[in-house]
Amino acid sequence: MLTLSLLLGLTLTLTLTLTLQTLALNIPSAAPPELRGTRTFVKRDGVDHTIFEHEATGAKIDYVANSGVCETTRGVDSYSGYVSVGKNQSMWFWFFEARHKPKTAPLGLWINGGPGCSSMIGLFQENGPCTFLPNATEPTHNPHSWNEHANMLYVDQPIGVGFSYGDETIGSTAGAAPVVWSFLQAIFAGFGEYRNRDFGLFTESYGGHYGPEFADYLEKQNRGIKQGTVRGREINLIALGINNGWFDPPIQFPSFITYSLTNPYRPLLNASIATPYLNETLATCVPELRKCISNTGHDSDCVHARAVCRVIDDKYSPYFPDVDFYDIRQDGAGTFPSSAYLAYLEREDVRRRIGARGKYVECSDSVGAMFDTTGDSAHSFLPTLSTLVSSGLPTLIWAGDADAVCDHIGNFEVVNNISYPLSAAFQEKKLEHYTTRGKVGGEFKSLGNLSWLRVYEAGHMVMSFQPELSLQVFRQVMGGGGIWGT
Repeated sequence: MLTLSLLLGLTLTLTLTLTLQTLALNIPSAAPPELRGTRTFVKRDGVDHTIFEHEATGAKIDYVANSGVCETTRGVDSYSGYVSVGKNQSMWFWFFEARHKPKTAPLGLWINGGPGCSSMIGLFQENGPCTFLPNATEPTHNPHSWNEHANMLYVDQPIGVGFSYGDETIGSTAGAAPVVWSFLQAIFAGFGEYRNRDFGLFTESYGGHYGPEFADYLEKQNRGIKQGTVRGREINLIALGINNGWFDPPIQFPSFITYSLTNPYRPLLNASIATPYLNETLATCVPELRKCISNTGHDSDCVHARAVCRVIDDKYSPYFPDVDFYDIRQDGAGTFPSSAYLAYLEREDVRRRIGARGKYVECSDSVGAMFDTTGDSAHSFLPTLSTLVSSGLPTLIWAGDADAVCDHIGNFEVVNNISYPLSAAFQEKKLEHYTTRGKVGGEFKSLGNLSWLRVYEAGHMVMSFQPELSLQVFRQVMGGGGIWGT
C-alpha cells in the first residue's frame, strides 16, 4: 500500500518532469537549426533593447520594440534596429505590424533605389505608417499606409545607406543580393511568427536592378534549400512590384529624350535639340551599352559605356529648364513630398527611441561611387525580369507619368519586351482606364501574371502623389494576381 508521502513524492516528481518537458520545448535547442538562437535584454540610454543572436549564421539582431515613433495606431507593434550581416556591418531595419489581422497578414519588403538611397524615404515620404505635412516638425498618421494590408519591413541597404553602418563592401546589384537574403534569414529567425507568410518585394528607381536580381536570388536559394545544398528557410515569394524602375539602359537612355519632348505636362527640350541628342545617343551611347550587356563579366566595358553616355548627357544638359526631374510639374528642386523627415531623424531623442546610431545618410555618395566602379548601372536586368515572369511570379511594372528620371515611356517599352509565354498577346492587349472607386487614375493592362500601370499626375515616388490608388494596387498585387479597376 502506497503511503501519503510516497504519493506526494510521485506527484511532485511527475509535476517536475512535465514542467521540465514543457520548458524544453521552448528553449532554443528545440527549434529547427536555422531558427535557433538566444535572446537577452538590455537597457541602453534609458531605452529597452532586445538582442537575438542567431545560432546558424552568427548574426545578431539588436532592436527596440514599440518605440511609439511613426506608427501610433493602438495595438499595432513595431520593431526597429540592426541586423549584423557581416563583421563590422550593421544593417538598419524598421518593421511595422499590419493594422489588421497581423497574425495572418502577408509580409511586404520595401527597398528604395539610388544606388545608395535609404528606404526611410519610402517609409516617411511614400507608403509608411506616417508622413509629414509641409513645414511640419512631427509626423502625421498615413491612412493609406501599406501596413493597412500587410506587415511591412523597410531596410537600408547596402551598408553605408541611411542608418546602416560599418565596412562598405558592396559595389554591384549582384553583390547586394546575398546580403539581403542573409538579412531576411536572420529576421525570420528572430521574428519566427512571420517566416511562413506570403512575401512580396516592392521597390522603385534603381529597384529596376534590385528587384529582379533580389527576387531571382531568393528563388535560387529556395531551390537550393529544397535540394539540400543551401541551409536556411524558404521565402514564399508571391509578388514583385517595381515603379519607375531603371531596368534596361539601351531602352531607357533614348526614352528619356523622347519623354522630354513628348510628355503630357511640358516639353523639356525643343525638337531642334532633341533630334541631334537622340541621334548621338543611338549612334554612340546605345552600342556601348549593348557591348556591356553582351560582356556582362567585364566591368570595364560597362564603366566605359556609362562614361560615353554621360558625355552625351552632359553636352545637352544645359538646354534643359530648371525643373524637378522627379516631378517635372515642379520647378527647381521641388517641394513635394515634404523632406521634413530629414530634420526629424536628426533629432537625438528620436534616434534614441528607435535604436538608431550615428548620422542618417539619405543617399550615400560613397556607396554610389562603389557602384560606379563596376559600371553596374549600365547592366540590363530585362533578361532576369523575363525569367521571373516566365516562372509565374506575379509581377507589376508601374510608373508615375510626371517622372523624367525613369520615365513611363521607357518603363512601358521595357514591360512590352519582357519575354514570357503570353508576350505576344500582352503586347497586343489594349490599355484600359485604371480606376479607384470609379475615379480614373491611370491606364493599365494585365495578362496572366504580368501587369503594367501608368499612373496619371504622379512623379517618381508614385505613392506620395496617389496614395489611395497605390494602396489599392498593392493589395491587388499581394493577392497573387493581376490588377483591375474598382
